[in-house]
Amino acid sequence: MSKVSYYTLEGLKKLREELNHLKDVERPKASQAIAEARDKGDLSENAEYDAAKEAQGMLEMKISKMEETLANARVIDESQLDTSKVLALSTVKIKNQLNGMEMTYTLVAESEADLASGKISVNSPIGKGLLGKSVGDIAEIQVPSGIMKFDILEISR
Repeated sequence: MSKVSYYTLEGLKKLREELNHLKDVERPKASQAIAEARDKGDLSENAEYDAAKEAQGMLEMKISKMEETLANARVIDESQLDTSKVLALSTVKIKNQLNGMEMTYTLVAESEADLASGKISVNSPIGKGLLGKSVGDIAEIQVPSGIMKFDILEISR
């Protein structure tokens, strides 16, 4: 049994595009590599053939995992989300109590996480620690270096 993953429309579209690329471009390339290696003679001593077969197996496994993820994907309607507490797809402004630094993060599905653009996974330590908090709450989050405390300043969509 797989777990359900929540995505934005944009994230789900990217996932579908990547899956289609793997099926339509990478799969034929893998088949071609196997055919070329097979044409080079004796398969029992053909390392190139073995490598091509292994690469094809890894590709098929990746395609299978992505298909499973898509089958269990759900799109979140952002307009229906409650902004009184932190949920998936919430944009949260927090302040580190130790150094006073303010940061803004959007909590997204693991596959959409991109720290450079301010998107963190709901499964990350900070993401998990922020879930369910309201404005004015203090989130105490266990990170590898100890416990960090953040003030929840603002929650939006």
